[in-house]
Amino acid sequence: MITISLNGEARQVPAGMTLQALLEWLKLPLDRIAVEVNLEIVRRTRWAETPVGQGDRLEVVHFVGGGHAL
Repeated sequence: MITISLNGEARQVPAGMTLQALLEWLKLPLDRIAVEVNLEIVRRTRWAETPVGQGDRLEVVHFVGGGHAL
């Protein structure tokens, strides 16, 4: 296990995961989030090749729909 910061909170997660695998392990809605790793936004097309390491800082933002019709 390694320790990362996820949205400002320390979390223990399995070592050796890619960003894609970690997001799936966390059961996040992959189609409605944006992810920043160590202050850099990671494009969805790079999630599967982006490793997550000890001490990494991740910020996950959920998109929320809504509003009103004009």
